[in-house]
Amino acid sequence: MSNGASEFEDLKARVAALTQRVYTLEKQAGIAPSVAAMQAPPAPAPATPSMQGAQAPQPRRPPTAMKKALTPDLESKIGSEWLNRIGIAAVLIGVSYFIKLAFDNNWVGPAGRVSIGLIAGILVIWWSERFRNGGHKIFSYSLKAVGIGTLYLSIWGAFHVYALIPSLAAFAAMLLVTGFTAALAVKQDAEILAAFAITGAFSTPALLSTGQDKGLQLFLYVALLDLATLVLIAMKPWKRLVLGSFVGTLILYAGWYDRFYTDAQLPLAMTFATIFFGIFLAAPLLSKQKLSTQPARANTVSAVLIILSLLNAIVYFIQVFAMLEEYHHRWTAWFAVALAGIYLGVSQQLQGNVQPAPEQKKGSTLPLLHVALAVGFLTIAVPLKLETHWITLGWLVEAGVLLYLGEKADSTLFRFLGFGALVLGLGRLFLIDNFQVTRLIFNYRFLTYVAAIAVLGLIASWQGKSVNHRTFAALAVIGINILFLWAGSLEISDFYLRRGNEITNNFPQNFGLFQNLALARDFTYSAFWMAYGGLLMGLGFWKRSAFLRWQAMILIGITCVKVFVYDVSQLDKGYRVVSLIALGVILLAISYAYQRDWLRLSEKKEASEGAAS
Repeated sequence: MSNGASEFEDLKARVAALTQRVYTLEKQAGIAPSVAAMQAPPAPAPATPSMQGAQAPQPRRPPTAMKKALTPDLESKIGSEWLNRIGIAAVLIGVSYFIKLAFDNNWVGPAGRVSIGLIAGILVIWWSERFRNGGHKIFSYSLKAVGIGTLYLSIWGAFHVYALIPSLAAFAAMLLVTGFTAALAVKQDAEILAAFAITGAFSTPALLSTGQDKGLQLFLYVALLDLATLVLIAMKPWKRLVLGSFVGTLILYAGWYDRFYTDAQLPLAMTFATIFFGIFLAAPLLSKQKLSTQPARANTVSAVLIILSLLNAIVYFIQVFAMLEEYHHRWTAWFAVALAGIYLGVSQQLQGNVQPAPEQKKGSTLPLLHVALAVGFLTIAVPLKLETHWITLGWLVEAGVLLYLGEKADSTLFRFLGFGALVLGLGRLFLIDNFQVTRLIFNYRFLTYVAAIAVLGLIASWQGKSVNHRTFAALAVIGINILFLWAGSLEISDFYLRRGNEITNNFPQNFGLFQNLALARDFTYSAFWMAYGGLLMGLGFWKRSAFLRWQAMILIGITCVKVFVYDVSQLDKGYRVVSLIALGVILLAISYAYQRDWLRLSEKKEASEGAAS
């Protein structure tokens, strides 16, 4: 017990010495605490016998006390922020009513009205700085929006309503307000102020419009604004501004096009549409540093640039297509091909410039998006330049190329685009294409089906290597068999159709020939299906593929139904005999292969039963 007491006393002495040393150091540094702070805290009250050996429960804060604790914060928020905003809004509305009353009663002349607006705008902007310095930035920016808007409207009134100043002076004054707002945005690092500047800048032509066609001046002004926006987003991570600039450019261009465009202005409209397209095409290239250093902001930046890239591509193509379609239709396909090449080039630049964030497993989607746009323009170019079955062939070849790229780059996007092109090609092949062939097998129709079969064969080969993509490989194999059967049946039908056209003369006398021709056609269908089924079954035995053997059995089953239900009742005796014997021989051969257990299915069954037991 004495040892414990001595150790405790020694510990107290050391703590006291340490405290004294800390106090001496703080005193020398001039930060010594007050004497009251140095006093030891009061010792806790001694525990009663009933509390000894048990831990005292922590007191719980009653709900009423929690509500009382929350009340001052809510009260302060309402009093300092909400009431303040409502009060300022009430003052501004009251002043506006006073000014309107003064205008209605001619208390103030036109020059005085404009002067009041300008002074009020400047004062509101100056007043907003007091709130910003006080830590109320959001409210300060709201006041700046009111002040800047007042300045623009005052200048507009001086020019458009009262004709106090010429258009050039009004334009220069609005540019001055825009420049001041932009400079303030850069100085205060406020993106919202930059948005105000862009909004005012693009509103200036509409506010100062006189109804005259000044397309060249308008487009030069808009191009300068767009370039200034690019410079601004290169200095600051404010990529949303370029989307606002794009919308403003589109609105002004569309307004001019709707009112003033004629065929004589095609060079002007085409030139500036291309300039605007190039400016916004370059915007993603300016964001290469931000995406890798600011992961939290990267998602927002990437989304904005993705939307911008899509809108820019779609709008530009529609613009040029609308201007060229009527007079230069043959150029539109090459225009789409040129756009595809441009987007592939930009994709390569983005692939090298944009680095993924450390926690991102894959790079930015922007390069892949530009590849997708390139593929989209190539897909559009195919029907613009080609006709009939060449469209289908173009889409099928495109599908094969995209699927090859998807396999090499392990890109889900390329695979998705490839499947999309394949669907377009197969859909047109089955639903739209109406081939008029003049020869058997060696014709464009069979060539198109062979191209589709080749693409599906590539899918089956590539996807079959991956366990996760075996389903796609199986669907591709089924598609190959369906296409081959369909193509062969079309060739058979076309062959007998041409034979039938040769005996159309003297139809009543040649009615028997038509019947024999129909019987021969139906027998040929059955023979072709049986032969293909037998070939598929042999391939299934050779490759030891139960999947192929099941497809063969399904096809042979369908052929059996046709032979016993239709051929027996409709075909002539000779065809009937050949059809039944051929079917029987194929079935017996397949049965013999299974009975000989060439695939050793019995051993697999015994092994599985032994494992189960």
